[in-house]
Order: sequence, then C-alpha cells, then structure tokens
Amino acid sequence: MPRPARFRPALTRRARLGAATVAALVTGTAVFGIGQATAEHSVPRTDKEIPNLTQVQDKIKAYYGDTVTADGEHHASPHSNYARQVRGIEAEARGYLSKALAQHGRTGKQGKEGKQPKPAIVLDMDDTTLLTYNYELQVGFHYTEESQDQYLAHHDMAPVFGMNRLVNWAHAKGAEVFFLTGRKEAQRDWSVRNLKNVGYDVPLDAGHVYLKNKEHPPAYLPCGATCTTVEYKSGTRKHIESLGYHVVANFGDQYSDLNGGAGDRTFKLPNPMYFLP
Repeated sequence: MPRPARFRPALTRRARLGAATVAALVTGTAVFGIGQATAEHSVPRTDKEIPNLTQVQDKIKAYYGDTVTADGEHHASPHSNYARQVRGIEAEARGYLSKALAQHGRTGKQGKEGKQPKPAIVLDMDDTTLLTYNYELQVGFHYTEESQDQYLAHHDMAPVFGMNRLVNWAHAKGAEVFFLTGRKEAQRDWSVRNLKNVGYDVPLDAGHVYLKNKEHPPAYLPCGATCTTVEYKSGTRKHIESLGYHVVANFGDQYSDLNGGAGDRTFKLPNPMYFLP
C-alpha cells in the first residue's frame, strides 16, 4: 500500500492477488494440483491452470494464523507460520547488523566532504514494519485509496512481529533509521502516529520518514511524479546516502522495495497478500 499510479486501472486488487499467487506457483512456492500456469502459459489455457481464489485466501489466513476478536477485528497470530518466518529473517538481519555496525567504524571509507558516512538502515512501511493484515481482511483484499485513508485515520496497524524491537536495537547500536514508503504524503501524520504508538522509538521527522509526494516530487528524483516504485525507492536511498549516510541494510516486503542498488544487503519480508511491481 498504497498502489495508485503504478498500476493499470483495469487490474483490480483481487486480480492482483490472483496474479501474485500464479507467480508463486511458477516459482514453486505453492502447489495447487497439476496443470498450474508456467512461463510458457502466462495466459492460462484452461481453468485448471488458475488456483481457486477462495482457497488461496483461506491458505493466506491459515498462514497468518487468523484470529478474530469479539469486535470482528482480524489479527495475525504470533504463533503462526508467518510469525515464525519473520522471526527467522529478523534473526539473520540481527546477526548481519551486529557485524556490519561493529565493522563500520573501522572501514575508513570516506563519504561526503571527506567524512566517514554514518551507517543507516532503510525500511519500507506496509508489511515490513507495519502489518496490514487486519486492513486486508476488512476490505476483502480489495485495496482502494478511500478505504486505506479511512482505515489509517482511525486505526493503528500492529507492528510486523518483532520489527519494532529490531529497529530500536539497530538504532541503539548506531544505525540511523529511515522509513521509505509508497504511502502518499497526505498520510504522513497517520503513519507517524502509528509508528510511534506501536513502539518504534526512533526519530520520525520528515528527514527520517519519506512518503511519496506526487504533487511536489523532490528535485533529487529525475523521474518526478512518474517514478516507478524501483526508481522512487532506489532514488531516495541514493539521496539518503548523498546526505552522508551509508545504507548497510534495506528491508522490504516487495522486490520493488529492494531493487535498484544503494544498499549493501537486502532483507525480504514475506507477503502473500499482494504484489507490487
């Protein structure tokens, strides 16, 4: 989230869910019987090449350990396979950052004005640091700008399991923390409130939280308001590095969060709910 300009208007969120699942089948991450779509059959020839959407949603809920509270809110379980997978990625990231941050001061690498750049980590927001699961269930996996605005204005999303602790730990170890999201600039106050309320105890000013500003795109992005996700995110990371930082790790739930360079190591968080090119 959000997914405005970078999608074809005819491609609904529900269709994107199906497309992402087909992509998963192609890479072998899930199997729904024989005859699934292949690279040669990118346009399915029969219905047998398409996983049933209702069954896919049921599998997603099982993966997240869907728990429904008395007020009808859906929550992911900390005992779910999703939570276990996230914890494994966080453990790998912590091990890497322990070494990278300890070694950074001894590299002698020179940055802006001959000064050694300060180590930094960059993190996406939705489904990297904040979990959209409850929102997705409320809207039936059918994202709209209006429903997202309504949700963010009145709800705080839970943190992705353990990510607030990892971020706070990295900051205490000397990493500057930057959030880089495709959410629109108009959602800044809601986003910052949410991060603060769920335990991200790091600077959350405009210099540390980057949102997409299509009306007034920053000068450091040559593509302006027409940037693809990769151009927007990699261009912003390069801008961060130009300010005297060295991105030692970049976290995202989409490959478009991670591609494009400007970062030593990438960490991909799981997200079977939607796909953003």
